[in-house]
Amino acid sequence: MLSIPANYKVKEIPSGCCGMAGSFGYEKEHFELSNKIGELILFPEIRKCSENTIISAPGTSCRHHIKDGTGKTARHPAVVLYDALKK
Repeated sequence: MLSIPANYKVKEIPSGCCGMAGSFGYEKEHFELSNKIGELILFPEIRKCSENTIISAPGTSCRHHIKDGTGKTARHPAVVLYDALKK
Protein backbone atom coordinates (compact mmCIF):
# COMPACT_ATOMS: atom_id res chain seq x y z
CA MET A 1 0.00 0.00 0.00
CA LEU A 2 2.77 2.46 0.88
CA SER A 3 4.53 1.86 -2.43
CA ILE A 4 1.49 3.24 -4.30
CA PRO A 5 2.34 6.97 -4.03
CA ALA A 6 4.91 8.25 -6.50
CA ASN A 7 8.41 8.67 -5.09
CA TYR A 8 7.77 6.43 -2.07
CA LYS A 9 9.99 3.40 -1.57
CA VAL A 10 9.17 0.85 1.12
CA LYS A 11 11.74 -1.14 3.07
CA GLU A 12 10.38 -3.69 5.50
CA ILE A 13 12.40 -4.35 8.64
CA PRO A 14 12.31 -8.15 9.14
CA SER A 15 12.02 -7.96 12.90
CA GLY A 16 8.88 -9.94 13.64
CA CYS A 17 7.34 -8.69 16.87
CA CYS A 18 8.57 -5.36 18.24
CA GLY A 19 8.46 -6.79 21.76
CA MET A 20 5.55 -4.80 23.14
CA ALA A 21 2.65 -7.16 22.31
CA GLY A 22 -0.14 -4.93 23.53
CA SER A 23 0.44 -4.10 27.19
CA PHE A 24 2.91 -6.97 27.71
CA GLY A 25 5.99 -4.73 27.57
CA TYR A 26 4.52 -2.22 30.01
CA GLU A 27 4.10 -4.86 32.70
CA LYS A 28 6.91 -4.67 35.25
CA GLU A 29 7.82 -8.33 34.95
CA HIS A 30 8.08 -8.12 31.13
CA PHE A 31 9.57 -4.65 30.63
CA GLU A 32 13.21 -5.77 30.32
CA LEU A 33 12.37 -8.66 27.99
CA SER A 34 10.25 -6.38 25.82
CA ASN A 35 13.16 -3.97 25.37
CA LYS A 36 15.59 -6.80 24.63
CA ILE A 37 13.28 -8.00 21.85
CA GLY A 38 13.10 -4.48 20.42
CA GLU A 39 16.90 -4.24 20.51
CA LEU A 40 17.39 -7.49 18.55
CA ILE A 41 16.63 -5.98 15.14
CA LEU A 42 13.94 -3.29 15.15
CA PHE A 43 15.45 -0.53 17.28
CA PRO A 44 18.95 -0.66 15.72
CA GLU A 45 17.47 -0.55 12.21
CA ILE A 46 15.27 2.43 13.07
CA ARG A 47 18.18 4.28 14.66
CA LYS A 48 20.12 3.88 11.39
CA CYS A 49 17.36 5.62 9.41
CA SER A 50 17.88 9.16 8.18
CA GLU A 51 15.79 12.02 9.54
CA ASN A 52 13.86 12.02 6.23
CA THR A 53 12.77 8.39 6.60
CA ILE A 54 9.15 7.87 7.53
CA ILE A 55 8.79 5.11 10.11
CA SER A 56 5.46 3.32 9.87
CA ALA A 57 3.85 0.72 12.12
CA PRO A 58 0.20 -0.33 12.21
CA GLY A 59 -0.01 -1.28 15.89
CA THR A 60 -0.58 1.32 18.59
CA SER A 61 1.65 -0.52 21.05
CA CYS A 62 4.34 -0.92 18.36
CA ARG A 63 4.35 2.82 17.69
CA HIS A 64 4.66 3.57 21.42
CA HIS A 65 7.45 1.02 21.82
CA ILE A 66 9.36 2.48 18.87
CA LYS A 67 9.06 5.97 20.35
CA ASP A 68 10.17 4.82 23.81
CA GLY A 69 13.00 2.66 22.45
CA THR A 70 14.42 4.95 19.76
CA GLY A 71 13.01 8.42 20.29
CA LYS A 72 11.60 8.33 16.74
CA THR A 73 7.93 8.68 15.93
CA ALA A 74 6.26 5.93 13.92
CA ARG A 75 3.07 6.72 12.03
CA HIS A 76 0.15 4.48 11.12
CA PRO A 77 0.37 3.34 7.46
CA ALA A 78 -3.07 4.82 6.67
CA VAL A 79 -1.87 8.24 7.88
CA VAL A 80 1.30 7.98 5.79
CA LEU A 81 -0.74 7.05 2.71
CA TYR A 82 -3.27 9.83 3.33
CA ASP A 83 -0.54 12.45 3.66
CA ALA A 84 1.22 11.15 0.53
CA LEU A 85 -1.96 11.29 -1.53
CA LYS A 86 -2.73 14.86 -0.36
CA LYS A 87 0.52 16.13 -1.92
